[in-house]
Amino acid sequence: QVQLVESGGGLVQPGGSLRLSCAASGRTFANYAVGWFRQAPGKEREFVLATSRDGGTKSYVDSVQGRFTISRDNAKNSVDLQMNNLKPEDTAVYYCAAKEGATDFGRTYIALDEYDYWGQGTQVTVSS
Repeated sequence: QVQLVESGGGLVQPGGSLRLSCAASGRTFANYAVGWFRQAPGKEREFVLATSRDGGTKSYVDSVQGRFTISRDNAKNSVDLQMNNLKPEDTAVYYCAAKEGATDFGRTYIALDEYDYWGQGTQVTVSS
């Protein structure tokens, strides 16, 4: 199995930027498709972005299109989430997730139940 640890969360003003990182250990990271999800207080966990095993395919939820980007470095066993032009509605705990056994190198996954491993989450608060 793989262990995931997120970092980089914090408090930022509206319009600001943050970069979250997801560090993986345990198995070859290139074997996993990866996604970022978030959960705001009182709401269900939702999909934000995903990247395929080879990093060549990415999926985004409409609300972050043009503001958030996802990138992965399989050699470093990490996936980053760059968040720009942050809005108060982006406030949430952000989770990194990994899907094992993705046979299609170029496919992304957006459903929570498709993922096998989760990090502990990192808090992002956007407020003035």
